[in-house]
Amino acid sequence: MTTWTTTPARPDTPDAVTLLGEYMEEMVRRYHRRPAGPGEVEAALAELPSDDLAQPTGILLLAHHDGRLAGCAGLRFRPDWAELTRVYVRTPWRGTGGGAVLLAAVEEQARAAGADRIRLDTRADLVEARALYARHGYVEIPAFNDGQYAEHWFEKTLPTRVDDARPAR
Repeated sequence: MTTWTTTPARPDTPDAVTLLGEYMEEMVRRYHRRPAGPGEVEAALAELPSDDLAQPTGILLLAHHDGRLAGCAGLRFRPDWAELTRVYVRTPWRGTGGGAVLLAAVEEQARAAGADRIRLDTRADLVEARALYARHGYVEIPAFNDGQYAEHWFEKTLPTRVDDARPAR
């Protein structure tokens, strides 16, 4: 039986740096529809830093599949809500439930931090991400930011307790 686990990590730890670099490489490659050029990933990481994905302003979760580093997701804490960012699952583990595990874990963290909803923005070319969010109850909303790369905005209202998420009998 395979298992997924998530653990918080500072964005400057070696595993987090590795995953955030891979995430940004994919974002650059897909946006430009070509391999990332020299220095492009580093420039993107500098333009869109992840250093705030640590307490008290946020959290970064690393996902492991059977003990192997497999993905990440981050939250930035806002008053009453949290912003989901840096959702990434390494290619060998895509389609094995890692995205769902990461979403459940960040939702739990957001609730624990007092957030009543999670918002995110994403791009049109990230069709797999948009499908993942929709499958897990995120709905498209009007723009809540003017991010340079934002083309779709989503939100999910969080139940106040995990028990509230269960259907009524």
